[in-house]
Amino acid sequence: MILELAHFRIVPGGNAGFEAAYATAQALLAATPGYLDHELQRCIEDASEYRLLVHWNTVDDHMKGFRESPRFVQWRALLQPFFATAPSALHYERVIANA
Repeated sequence: MILELAHFRIVPGGNAGFEAAYATAQALLAATPGYLDHELQRCIEDASEYRLLVHWNTVDDHMKGFRESPRFVQWRALLQPFFATAPSALHYERVIANA
């Protein structure tokens, strides 16, 4: 299992629109083979900052299964109008499990 950590900066005043669009877009993400779960978090100190945490079986499930699919094109079309800067995403693997 891997964790995708995506960073979104939203245009000023775009929070409500972004969150409404995301409510629709998340179904596209969840419909992807290899998807496990996700959560979207908004920063308390800077409400224009969001983090999306997605668990996938493999990096390929994200990069090929989602990013190269028609679902990603739809997902991006829903959310793109609210991005103040280009999103970024990195993948992480667990090093030490909880005791």
